[in-house]
Amino acid sequence: MSLIVKIGKKGKQIVKKIIAPAEKHSISYTRRIERVKTSRRICAMTFDDGPMDIPSTPDRFDGKSLTDVLLDTLAEFGAKGTFDVVGDTSENYPDNAGKVGSAAWGGVRYDHYPDIGKDDKGGVVHNDRLIRRMLNEGHQITSHGYRHIIFGKKPIVYGDRVYLGSVDKVLEDLNKLDALLKNSYGYDLAMHRPPHYVDKIGDGFSSYDVCDMMGYQYLGASFDGAGWLPSTLTDPEEALRAEVEAMVEPMRRALEKDPDFFCGQIIFHKDGYNMGKRTPVAFGLREQLELLKSYDYQVVTVSELLEESPFADVGSDDPLFEKLVRLERERAIVYSDNNLRLDDVMSWGELAMLLAPKDEALKLRWDKIKETGKRQEPYWGAMDWCVRHELIPAGARPNEMVTKLPEGLFKPATDMGRRSVYEAYIMP
Repeated sequence: MSLIVKIGKKGKQIVKKIIAPAEKHSISYTRRIERVKTSRRICAMTFDDGPMDIPSTPDRFDGKSLTDVLLDTLAEFGAKGTFDVVGDTSENYPDNAGKVGSAAWGGVRYDHYPDIGKDDKGGVVHNDRLIRRMLNEGHQITSHGYRHIIFGKKPIVYGDRVYLGSVDKVLEDLNKLDALLKNSYGYDLAMHRPPHYVDKIGDGFSSYDVCDMMGYQYLGASFDGAGWLPSTLTDPEEALRAEVEAMVEPMRRALEKDPDFFCGQIIFHKDGYNMGKRTPVAFGLREQLELLKSYDYQVVTVSELLEESPFADVGSDDPLFEKLVRLERERAIVYSDNNLRLDDVMSWGELAMLLAPKDEALKLRWDKIKETGKRQEPYWGAMDWCVRHELIPAGARPNEMVTKLPEGLFKPATDMGRRSVYEAYIMP
């Protein structure tokens, strides 16, 4: 593997830790789905930024589009992919290309897929055939935004980028792609991955609020397929080989150390160029699938993965699993990182999220954000509703431990742990 690729990947991890401190997780209707709890050897692969109707680089597939190459490869292994598509980037002008090898290679002010000046070869709008092929072959499609414009500021990497900056503009963009898939293909989107994972919008709202509004879950990933990282080796063949090795060798090492490593994981890929304007995914995907097959893994869609378990830390072998699955469909009981944390004590804010109706709790909180222009405590709407209905004490603080459960809604609980409370809750 290229030393440059190794250093680049490690540097990204270090920078991320410095500029993005650990996220504080809270109970949320929208969860970031990165992996699920299962002992079965199944995993998922996601492909961002497509579809792409131009050949791979280098082209060794007789002019086939990159997306066709990926679909052919998946079909050969009986694998199903999750394609995180864009609508159309042709409105993202005026703009200029940045330096190849940098994050702005495809545009300084905007992203352009598959490349600047070639927007008519990318996105759902221009690729009816590819979208129909994905659907006909049983793959999942998720939302990556109509124009792939970041939601809010990202000054370190994309300081010159145009961003949407308001929840109304974000909703307009997402609804446009949602309507396109629904009206043209009868397909209902269920998941969304924000462009470049930018969550803060800037007007008090976040991508989690937007997913709540759209009825989506947040599509994350737990393992980096690495094909987006460029090698700076000058020889094109050596650079490509280094990039393919960067995709395959970390997976090989992980499996050699723990054959069950990928159980329930979501692997990230791009359906497009990397920053060096090559497509190692066209070649590395086959090697990854061969490796996974040798360990008896099945690659499924993310929606199929969630049928195994909707949670990251609780699987179907847990005695409370069936009730938790039913609860999750009706109430907010899971943290934003998709963990249940059943061994933790229940707080007043978490109890309020269990008891308050979703639509009313969200409306109260969103109205408060619009009124103040500031982000509100995540449990604010649910707690306000519960206080009004005398289900929790007026002076309760969101992070304080529950001291007494409201009568009539619960059977006797052994303690105030989250497992005991959910077990005692009487479902309506």
